[in-house]
Amino acid sequence: MSRKDNHQDSDTPVPDLAGLQAALGHQFKNLQLLTQALTHASAAKDRLKSNERLEFLGDRVLGLVIAELLLETFPEEDEGKVGYRFSALARRESLARVAEDIDLAQHIDSAKGNDGTSRRNNPSILADCCEAVIAAIYLDAGLDAAKVFIVSHWRALMIETPAPPKDSKTTLQEWAQGEGHALPYYQETTRNGPAHAPRFTIEVTVGPKKPVSGQGASKQAAEQAAAAAMLESIGVSE
Repeated sequence: MSRKDNHQDSDTPVPDLAGLQAALGHQFKNLQLLTQALTHASAAKDRLKSNERLEFLGDRVLGLVIAELLLETFPEEDEGKVGYRFSALARRESLARVAEDIDLAQHIDSAKGNDGTSRRNNPSILADCCEAVIAAIYLDAGLDAAKVFIVSHWRALMIETPAPPKDSKTTLQEWAQGEGHALPYYQETTRNGPAHAPRFTIEVTVGPKKPVSGQGASKQAAEQAAAAAMLESIGVSE
């Protein structure tokens, strides 16, 4: 992806984003990149002008910086433990938290939902826009600038949990193996909402336990929610 591919047309109006740039700690040379990062697909006349391509890039930039930061911070931990930390830091919940910290929602351009309310505070949309903003910083000023933003916000998340965290699916899988059961089985039962903002319901079955369900804005998030609900039902702490 070239920088040129991500620029909006030069005549695209640019909103006042001084406050957001201050929160990001980065002043954009090309403010159209930030504008595009804040444009959800539901509000874009041309989907290629939305933040989806930037989101794709931002996910990779975030992953690289987090991986390097973890290896530097925890030199005595093996790959498995570092992997647990990485999964927790790179998931949508962490991105949404950072988006809330910088008050990103008020700047997001998105169409309203079917009920007429704004989607801006949807955790999935917040997470996607946060990834897109990371890509915008990277394209505007390079990896070092993106790293400054990522480290300043993710380091605090990283030190919240002294022990390597495990997500709900990992904990449930380890419980099932310890009890001699087959691996948990996840099945999509319903999918609601528009194509650009679906809502998934996933059912998980493990051993003789009664199946339980979880919901999320992605299959991964719904599976995590289902696993967490199963752990709660069987009395297992994460």
